[in-house]
Amino acid sequence: MPKSKRAQRVALTKTAKKTREHKTSYVEMVRDAIDGNGRIYLFSYENMRSNHFKDVRLHFRGDGKSSKNAMSDDNDNDSSNTEGRIFLGKNKLLQIALGKTPEDEYSDNLNQLSKNLSGSVGILCTNQHAKDVEEYFAKLAVEDFARAGAISPRTVMLTQEQVETHPVSMVEQFRKLGLPVEVKVGRVAFVGGREELEVCKEGKELTVEQCKILVHMGVKLALFRIGLVCRWEKKDGSVEEL
Repeated sequence: MPKSKRAQRVALTKTAKKTREHKTSYVEMVRDAIDGNGRIYLFSYENMRSNHFKDVRLHFRGDGKSSKNAMSDDNDNDSSNTEGRIFLGKNKLLQIALGKTPEDEYSDNLNQLSKNLSGSVGILCTNQHAKDVEEYFAKLAVEDFARAGAISPRTVMLTQEQVETHPVSMVEQFRKLGLPVEVKVGRVAFVGGREELEVCKEGKELTVEQCKILVHMGVKLALFRIGLVCRWEKKDGSVEEL
């Protein structure tokens, strides 16, 4: 009897595992960024969105020509034209690059940053003035649509006025999302003549359907933010919590 094809294992990805050479190259890249910049920031982030984070990367990348933004405080770094670099998502490799103990740390006191490399964090290597960097992140807060599984920061009520702005062709789609709507006098309306409906409640986990409704209504509940945890200075090896 021929072997059933259902018993065969099928690879779900063709992506090769990271080789030792790749990991070594990553560690060297981090250390090159440390050598070329005057300070390192350890940061944490909330509601990561790649499109917003791309703007952050571009802000600190620079063009390699502006001495005003690239130069470190007190002109303490010879590589003042080096672009800033951001690293995140590979905490274990970052710990190796920085060093986990005073004995194996790449530079004085970097092990203090390394011990905090867990969870949703990353590092920024930059020559920009500390004041400019910290003011930038203090002001950084971008609203975006929430994703399923997130906790709603507030209760959202959907009104009749919001619903009726949508075309009647969306009635069936709204019904599939759990909205009790109908076509009334050529407009989308709540069933039973109700004026408002609770979409989500503060402190409760958002479902896929709720998130889709919020997107349709243009309600943004997520806030993309980056918080600075501490700063390391190359000139004296000092680490300051922020």
